[in-house]
Amino acid sequence: MKRTRSQTKSNSISNNNPQPQIKTLISSKIPFPAKKIPKLTTKKPILSPSSSPPPPPPIAKPLSSTGELETALNHLRAADPLLSTIINTFPSPQFSNKITPFFSLIKTLISQQLSNKASSSIENRFISLFDSQSSILPNAVLSLTPTQLRELGISGPKSTYIHDLSTKYANGFLSDSSIIEMDDEMLYEKLTSVKGIGPWSVHMFMIFTLHRPDVLPVGDLVVRRGVEKLYGLKGLPSPSQMEVLCEKWKPYRSVGSWYMYRFVEAKGVLPSHTT
Repeated sequence: MKRTRSQTKSNSISNNNPQPQIKTLISSKIPFPAKKIPKLTTKKPILSPSSSPPPPPPIAKPLSSTGELETALNHLRAADPLLSTIINTFPSPQFSNKITPFFSLIKTLISQQLSNKASSSIENRFISLFDSQSSILPNAVLSLTPTQLRELGISGPKSTYIHDLSTKYANGFLSDSSIIEMDDEMLYEKLTSVKGIGPWSVHMFMIFTLHRPDVLPVGDLVVRRGVEKLYGLKGLPSPSQMEVLCEKWKPYRSVGSWYMYRFVEAKGVLPSHTT
């Protein structure tokens, strides 16, 4: 049977080049319902009215709590044989300071970049302005003018720092009770917002005033020097190296750091029976 010219042309299109037909179908105005693509989200699910937020992390017992220091020493002896030698060489630390957090922070600001003798003299003159240490309260400190503070030997910048700390206490941003109840992370954030208080000051405050058990002052030169000598390093460890090297001390890095002070004071010399 003979094929017509139109039949031949139609078969050629359908067999060899189907694209025009597909394009015709796609471009036809057939109403398809639009599909909604769900959006990805990283938002936390909304808690139902009956749900409650997760509790805050518990505050570790202070080292001045009954039995806590002994527990810390036993842990460190088992975790680090080299540190165990240091612990057995020096007397145990004492954490029994009864000073209030507020006055302790004022002492921190006064003593910056001063010798112990000079800072002690200024602190005594500062205390003499009050009936007793218990009467050293934020509003009372705010009543002291910069001139009065300078007459005690407190520099202009330090006077500003002391007033800023007292203001943050007076307006409720800080308080002795809230400081005691804050976890380490929140406490660090709050205290470093006070003028003149940096990371090192916060770490010292946490160890020696609040007796927090797991503080590692990675920027403290003496502690870094102690770690260098203890582990026979060729130079001072960086903050990140300190974190790695002292990981085994957790959760009692405050006590390990305290022993680094004693170790450096003793010229970093281990007893002769160690290698």
